[in-house]
Parts: sequence; structure tokens; C-alpha cells
Amino acid sequence: MLKIFKGKESKPTAPVAVPKHIAFICDGNRRWAEARGLPPLMGHKAGIANFENLADWYIAHGVTTLTFFIFSTENWNRSKEEVDYLMDLFYTELKKNKKHALEKNLRYRVIGSRDRLPKRLADMCDELEESSAENTGGTVVFALNYGGMDEIVNAANAAIAAGEPVTRETFETFMDTGDLLPVDLMVRTSNEIRISNFLLWKLAYAELMFVPEHWPDLVKSEKIWQRTLDEFARRNRRFGGGKKANYAGKNKK
Repeated sequence: MLKIFKGKESKPTAPVAVPKHIAFICDGNRRWAEARGLPPLMGHKAGIANFENLADWYIAHGVTTLTFFIFSTENWNRSKEEVDYLMDLFYTELKKNKKHALEKNLRYRVIGSRDRLPKRLADMCDELEESSAENTGGTVVFALNYGGMDEIVNAANAAIAAGEPVTRETFETFMDTGDLLPVDLMVRTSNEIRISNFLLWKLAYAELMFVPEHWPDLVKSEKIWQRTLDEFARRNRRFGGGKKANYAGKNKK
């Protein structure tokens, strides 16, 4: 007699968690160049190679906001030669990003003070933001002459000047990053294990990931991009909560 076996119904696969906002501290450009016997400034040039492909890849995989820490308020302490080179490089890159924003329907933001930036670079920041403000395909943010503590102090002074008590939600409206999503995942390259005054408010509940590769290696490696998403999917994000337990210390089912 033939036996008919019913196959077990497969359970629906749980959706894989994807970070909506990833923030990168782009570290190790000079070390990357020196390790290859190149002038240190060439590491900065390598750090922007393939950048737009990186942005497109993450957005295609469900990330909606990408923030890149490219120049801190402390970086002015570097040599004039390096700072001048970076300012020219940023201008060239932002000019190229205008085309990218149009082609891919991306909104670009530049956060940080523009007071010390060369005028043509400050103007290009304004131009890039204005030309892409209505785009809806994703948001790309450059933190340029940015410091997390400065942002909070400036927001506090703006709130005081407004003369109204603030909540956490209304305080954010005074911040440069107020319209951005909280950071879900922060990735720092080059084996540096600190956050260096970066997005202090938005990082409140971020997952932190520190990788050994220098930024010029990460910017061109889809394998590393996938690794960041896989690592985030493995994290158990509780936001201060957790499994309920009874007083005997056993987990409740």
C-alpha cells in the first residue's frame, strides 16, 4: 500500500534586519598609502574612488541614509599642504555628486560649520544640498568640519535663544542632524576603536563595528560591505529591554 506523506509546511523566513542609517568614520587613508610606498595624500584620493558605487550598493540593499565623517573640527591641525589638498578634493567630489544625485534621485546633505571652508567649497555644499533637496531615493551625508560636541552646544544655545523648554524631540530640531534618522550602525575602519566626537546624539543606540581594513580598502570592497550588513543582522538590539525573567532568574517563555 502506498503511503502518502505530507511535506511539512515551511515556516516563513523572518526578515533580515537591515540598518536604515549607517555612519562611517573613514579612517586610514594615509596609512593605506604609506603601506604601499605612496605619498600620504594619495590615500585621500583612493578614499573617494568607487564612492558612488558604494552608496548605490547600500541603498539598493535597503539602507536609506549613509553618513561619512570626512573632516573633523580637529583636522585643521594637520599640515596646510594636506588641508589645502583635502579642500580641493572635497570640492571636486561634491561637484561630481551633483550629477550622481540627479541620476539616482539621491538627497545630499553636508553637516558641520562652513565658516572656515574655502568659499567655493562652502558654495558647492549649498548648491549640492539645494539641487537635491527634493530627491527621495535615499540620503547621503558628508560630515565636513563637523564636531559632535559643537553640534550639541550650538543646538543648546539656539534652544535657549528660542526661549522655550525643550524635549528630546524638539531639541533635535535645533541640531544640524535633526532631520536625519538615528544611526543604527557605525562602522570605523583602520582598527581604531573610538568614536572621535562623531554624531554623539545620533549614536545613542547605534551598534558599533570596528574593522581592520583601511578606508580605501573598504570603499571598493563589496565583500566588506556585505560583512557590515551580516554583522548588523546578528546583533540583538534591545534598546534597554531584554527577555523577561522571573525572580529565580529563569527566562519566561
